[in-house]
This record gives sequence, structure tokens and C-alpha cells, in this order.
Amino acid sequence: MGTATNPLNMSEVADRRKGRWQLMLILLMVVGPMALATFMYKLQFWVPDSRSYHGEMIGNGQTRADIGVQADEQRWQLLVTAPAACAADCQQLVYLARQLQIGLGRDASRASHALASTQPVAADYEAKLKAEYPQLQRYSLDLSTFTKNAAAPGDAQLWIVDPHGNLVLRYDAKIKGKDLLNDLRHLLKLSNIG
Repeated sequence: MGTATNPLNMSEVADRRKGRWQLMLILLMVVGPMALATFMYKLQFWVPDSRSYHGEMIGNGQTRADIGVQADEQRWQLLVTAPAACAADCQQLVYLARQLQIGLGRDASRASHALASTQPVAADYEAKLKAEYPQLQRYSLDLSTFTKNAAAPGDAQLWIVDPHGNLVLRYDAKIKGKDLLNDLRHLLKLSNIG
């Protein structure tokens, strides 16, 4: 007596096809968005032209040390660099950095403000800094390192530096305080560090 094979009935075949379609849909849902994002990045289509920040983004991994500032700050920092004398533009940025920290309200303790200069400031401005800016951190700025850096122009600049010391955004003296405050608040909202 021979053994007879039991052919698959039609409901089992339909169940297998349904299972394959479900598997293909799940794979498409997982792999599809990654593939679409890769193609969007590589081919630069559907990439928004607008941006939500007002400064120049420094997205190349540079740190404070790369622009000639040696510091060990563990909070977000509003760093003003003065490669020449701290003239009117520099003084305006130092004032703005202090006001921004105050403007953060309850998040003010997450940030600090600092001045890095190549030269000592004028005596009258030094007295003003001691009297009106007691929390201002002061650093020396290594001019040779600063001038080698392509992202560091020769004028006074304000930099937002993250708690790891990475440069995030750079602003010139023409920046509006409200725009810079919005950028800083947005960074603090998104960040779990500092």
C-alpha cells in the first residue's frame, strides 16, 4: 500500500499568500522611509529651502579650541570673540550676551556668557565689566589659531557653544537680540544636555 500525499487545500494556499503580502507590507513600511530619506538627501529633492535659525550654522564639529579659546564650561555658552580691540561692536555683543542669558528666565542657569579677546580691554571698559558684568567669564583668544580658522572672520562675533564645547551658531554684530534669543531657546528646548 502506498502513502498518499495530502494536497494543500485552497484555504491554506490563500493564507500563505495573505501572509506573504503582510510581510511585504511590513518590510515596505520599515525600509521605505529610510530609502526615501536617502534618495532625498542624495538627490536633493523635497529638501526645504528655508531654515529656522538666524545665525550661521557651524556643523563641521569645530570646538572652542579650534578658534583659539581654551575653556572648560559645562553649560551652553554665549561666547563673544574679539580678534582686535573690543570696540563698539564687541561691546554691543557682550551686552547682548548678558541680556540673552537674563532673557532665558528659568533656563538662565543652563547658559553662561563670556568674552575671549586677544588684547586687554580699555581701562574704563574693564571697570564697567567688573561693575556691571559680574558673571562674565573672560578668556584669552589665540590670534594665530583664530585667523587659521575659515569659520572665524576678523570682526567681533557671538558664538553659541554647546556644553561639550562644540560651536553651534555664529552671529555678527548686526544680529537682532530677539532672533538670537529665539534660536537659543529653541536649542535649549531640544537639548537634554547643559
